[in-house]
Amino acid sequence: MDEFIKIENEPLNTEAAIALVEDAGAGAVNVFIGTVRNQTNSKHVIGLEFESYIPMALKEMSKIAQQAKDKWPITAIAIHHRVGKLKIGELPVVIAVSSPHRKAGFEACQFAIDTLKETVPIWKKELFEDGSHWVAAHP
Repeated sequence: MDEFIKIENEPLNTEAAIALVEDAGAGAVNVFIGTVRNQTNSKHVIGLEFESYIPMALKEMSKIAQQAKDKWPITAIAIHHRVGKLKIGELPVVIAVSSPHRKAGFEACQFAIDTLKETVPIWKKELFEDGSHWVAAHP
């Protein structure tokens, strides 16, 4: 299995992530695209800021890819996350999973984003017109 893990300050490229996982043996490519939305809990958001302990985050993201491989018959997985300040509509995370059959790809993709949010040292700050607020500062 191929895994493509990265964290960067530059805008994420969904098409590039998909291209990394495409394979002649894959009947499906499932993609999760996280976007910065303009509100949370009825409060107007003007952007998000992400910080990370990148060496540990990359190791944890690689573990997630390996766990996905162990649980489902997937062909390849790409987990890309962005750090820095993002505007409304920009992409903080893209996960692409290829698999011979769609169900495994859907399940592996959901597992990857859910586990990333729980275990990877990436922290999110919501930026509002009247201040900011750190969200889910974990692990």
